[in-house]
Amino acid sequence: GEDPSDVARFVAAFVEGAQRGGVIATAKHFPGHGDTATDSHRGLPEIDVTRERLNSVELVPFRAAVNAGVGAVMDGHIGLPLIDSTVISPLPRDVKLKPIDTDENGEIVNANGTMPTTLSPVMNGILRNDLHFDGLIVTDAMSMSGLTLYFTQEEASVRALAAGADLLLKPADPDASMRGVRDAVKSGRLTEQRIEQSARKVLAAKYDLGLVQQRLTPLDEIDRVVAGKQAVALSEEIAEHAITLVRNDAKLLPMEVTPARRIFNLAITNGDDRLWIAQAFIGTIARADVKIETIVLDDRSSDTEVKKALDSAGKADVVIVSMYGRVRTGQARSVALPEPGMKALNELIDRKAPIVGISFGNPYLLLSVPKLQTYLVAYGDMPSLQEATADALVGKIDITGRLPISLPGLYPRGTGIRLTKMRGSVGQ
Repeated sequence: GEDPSDVARFVAAFVEGAQRGGVIATAKHFPGHGDTATDSHRGLPEIDVTRERLNSVELVPFRAAVNAGVGAVMDGHIGLPLIDSTVISPLPRDVKLKPIDTDENGEIVNANGTMPTTLSPVMNGILRNDLHFDGLIVTDAMSMSGLTLYFTQEEASVRALAAGADLLLKPADPDASMRGVRDAVKSGRLTEQRIEQSARKVLAAKYDLGLVQQRLTPLDEIDRVVAGKQAVALSEEIAEHAITLVRNDAKLLPMEVTPARRIFNLAITNGDDRLWIAQAFIGTIARADVKIETIVLDDRSSDTEVKKALDSAGKADVVIVSMYGRVRTGQARSVALPEPGMKALNELIDRKAPIVGISFGNPYLLLSVPKLQTYLVAYGDMPSLQEATADALVGKIDITGRLPISLPGLYPRGTGIRLTKMRGSVGQ
């Protein structure tokens, strides 16, 4: 969501629910990764915000998490030059670890940065002293380029502990990390008391979770506890309430479904999952006694496949365009839909085909195809969301969702058309 207070409300609910279930919830990535333009796996992101802006936007959800009793906060590899202006320089090429991810030429071009929150006493001071957080501070992975481009594992580990971290997550070189901390204690740069302070907090957390009595999870108990009937039912209920109808200009919803009605589903995915991605959606539609043909297009689809999809769409009474536009960090074109799919979709729009567009992921996809006359948002591709969307299309359930974000130039946050399920709808 884009409203801090709304996000804070959901954060608090998640923290309380997760910790009631016997785990430590972790709020991350402090102080907020939502306004960054760089993936910290590949480089060091910075957000140019003042302390006032930080308090009114980024810190609002974290404050809610702390007030809800969150057990841990993860620091992000994020610089805030207007708050901690300490300049850091890249390591020499022969010292720094090879970045986990590189560009197409195998290199990452990086310049001077500012101290990441993970290593910043200033930022951790805000967390401890201003937000009054007294739980565990854990770093983001120490193997990420946001750190390794600028610090050795020895130096990063010492700086993180000195800044207030209690746990160092996934060092790229654990031996180097241990060596750096040990040498820092010997030299007096870190005190034994500082190490013991964090060790005691970790042990106390384990005690509170019952890990002293039971250190390992009984594998035969997992199926009983995880994804049980209650959890699945709750997931389905949440999914049904989430489905959002943003636009219904062509009045195609709820869909008229009869055995004779021909429905074509053009599934467009930006993932490597064309063989199975639409199965939950298709299966639910089929259970409503509706015949549906599906063709999946991805970035490997040929012109022949595009033509086949267009031919099938031309014979249909209704065309569903299910768009699996997942946002995936570190991947090229991770937000947009692949070119073959967009080519087919734009051609169908030009033909004025009766299209029902569905976003199973990125809600902003309408900005790429603003001429779509019918647009639903399901926010994700998990089976419960695909099944709820299929039920909503055929009028089996109410549509009551509201956009948690705005679509600039089109719709404000909170938009959502309410549709009441059809009495006696197919599949009820």
